[in-house]
Amino acid sequence: MVVINYQDQLQPGTFEHAVHYLIEHKLDLSVFHPQYRNHDTGRLAYDPAILLNIILFAYSKGITSSREMQWCCETNIIFKALSCDTVPHFTTLAKFVSSHADEIEELFEQVLLVCHEQGLLGNELFAIDGCKMPSDASKEWFGTFKELGEKREKLRRLIRHHLLEHYARDEAETEADLDRDIRRAKTILSLDAAMNKVDRFLKTHSPRMGQGKRSKEVKSNITDNQSAKMTTSKGTIQGYNGVATVDKKHQVIIDAQAFGEGQEHHTLQPVLERVRARFKKLGIADDIYQQGTVVTADTGFANDKFIGNKFEQP
Repeated sequence: MVVINYQDQLQPGTFEHAVHYLIEHKLDLSVFHPQYRNHDTGRLAYDPAILLNIILFAYSKGITSSREMQWCCETNIIFKALSCDTVPHFTTLAKFVSSHADEIEELFEQVLLVCHEQGLLGNELFAIDGCKMPSDASKEWFGTFKELGEKREKLRRLIRHHLLEHYARDEAETEADLDRDIRRAKTILSLDAAMNKVDRFLKTHSPRMGQGKRSKEVKSNITDNQSAKMTTSKGTIQGYNGVATVDKKHQVIIDAQAFGEGQEHHTLQPVLERVRARFKKLGIADDIYQQGTVVTADTGFANDKFIGNKFEQP
């Protein structure tokens, strides 16, 4: 048996030590507390600080799978130190990320303020760029409203076809006939569920309109209607266009957003607006663009509203 001091595994000067110190001593995590007050009923919840330690360190290592994070907590000494030798289930980690979007954004702003206080932000040059990211949306369930309507009618015809065949054989004569009837019944149920899924979507949603110069309908996706079909260097994916804004001095990310649109020209204004509002909220600058800050982006972000490098006021 070897005695291990977990605190000694977090050596000063390392990223894991910085994450642990910030979470324990600098960041206000009270925004997470209301959902974790279950002292009287239910199972004891994990401390949000432990979950954040695990998730942020995993992200720094390129680990985004909740299952892999759980595995690391079981096998990796640094993860054990950060998690206080606990092993949160992967569903706990996944739910924490998916259900705290607003709280995580507030935490991001706290980190940004710490970076500003430490002199890590130069505020002289901001670089904007994007990358295409796949989502979990199924390519099978996308199309324009006309195409989805045609898919619904095709499913109805298939259901009627199988029902007619089923009615034609009221009684199974052999075991093989019985197995065939059971398979046909399962097929009918599966087709009916798919048709109802499409029908419910068409009744509760409106056509998505693109952000191009000519506004026209773009294909919707039933499983994730905020995502979009977009072309990448590795083929076509169903996903998002992630756009990040980075400060030049130490490459600190000051903003990151995901857009369900392959084209980038319409994303520049909301990105710049978010950065300006965030810097004003944190008290760094009332209008960061009036202090000589240069913003650079590739030609894909070119927009008619931006002429002569002057940001048009909304």
